Amino acid sequence: MDHLINHPGVLTAFSIIVVVMLLLDLGVFNRNSHVVSNKEALTWSVVWISLSMLFSGVIYYYLGFEQFTQFQSAYWIEKALSVDNLFVFIMVFGFFNVPKELHHKVLFWGIIGALIFRAIFIFTGVELINLTYLPEIEVFGHNVRINAVLTIFGFFLIYAGFKSWFSHKDEDENKDFSKSPGARIIYRFFNVTKNYEGDRFFVKVNGKSLATPLLVVVAVIEFTDIIFAVDSIPAIFAIAPNDPFILYTSNIFAILGLRALYFLLANFMHMFSRLHYGLAVILAFIGIKMLVSPLWHISSPVSLMVVAGILIVSVAASRMFPAEK
Repeated sequence: MDHLINHPGVLTAFSIIVVVMLLLDLGVFNRNSHVVSNKEALTWSVVWISLSMLFSGVIYYYLGFEQFTQFQSAYWIEKALSVDNLFVFIMVFGFFNVPKELHHKVLFWGIIGALIFRAIFIFTGVELINLTYLPEIEVFGHNVRINAVLTIFGFFLIYAGFKSWFSHKDEDENKDFSKSPGARIIYRFFNVTKNYEGDRFFVKVNGKSLATPLLVVVAVIEFTDIIFAVDSIPAIFAIAPNDPFILYTSNIFAILGLRALYFLLANFMHMFSRLHYGLAVILAFIGIKMLVSPLWHISSPVSLMVVAGILIVSVAASRMFPAEK
C-alpha cells in the first residue's frame, strides 16, 4: 500500500467514481422502482465495465503494468465467479415471488452490504496472510517460505472447483430459502407482513412497526453473498496477496456491475449453461497457483490469459452445446 501514499490520485479516483455512481444510481436514475429492461441493463453493464477499464488505466499510469494486470485478473475472476451467484439470486427472487420492479432495490442494498463485508474480509485476510508465513525451509534445493493461510486457501479452492464441476442446479432449485440464516434472523427479531408493501422494508400496522417480505429477501441475498465470498475472496488472494487496495478496488468494481448483469442474465441464462465447468477449472487453477507459488510464481499476465481463455471456451461451449430445457 506504500505506493498509494506516493500516488493519492489513484485512491481519490476510486473514491470519487464509487460515491458519485452510487448517488446517481440511488438518487437519480432509480428513484422510483421499475422493471429494468434489457436495453437499460445492457447500457449499465457497458457503463460499469467501461468505468472499471478506465480505472485500470489509472492504475497502469500511476502504478505500472504489474498492478494493472493484477487488477484485471482479480476483476475478471470476481466477475466470472459472480455469475454463479447470480443464478442463486434468480432462484431467491422466484422463491419469494418478488415483483420484478423491486429486484433492483433488493440488489442495490445487497451490494451496499457486500461493499462493507468485502472490505472486512479482504483487509483482515491480508493482515492474516502477513502474520502466517512459516520459517524458511529448503525444498528441492531452493529456500522457500510457505504461507499457512494461502496453502489452506489453495487446497480449499481445488476442493471448491471439484465440487462446482459436479454440482447440480436441482440442489438450489429445490432449496427452501425461507429457512436460510438470513431469513431466520429477520423472522426472529421482527414480525413480518404476509404481502409486499410496495418498495418499503417496514410499515406501520395498528401503531406497530412490521417488516415486509422485502426485508427478508434482502437478508437472504446478503447471506448468500457472504457464503459466495468464501469462494471468491480466497481466489483473488492468489493474484495480489499483499495488496488489499488492488484486491478491494477490483472486487468492488466487479460487484457494482452485478445488478445490470443480473437483469441480462435473467433473460439469457441459456447462454451460460456450461459456465460452471469453466468456473470449476478457474477455481482449481487458482488453488494450484497458490500451492506452487513458493516454488514457481505464475505471473499476473499469465493468470489473466488463462482465466480469459477458460471463460471464452466455457461460454462458447454453452452456445455450441446448450443445456436441455
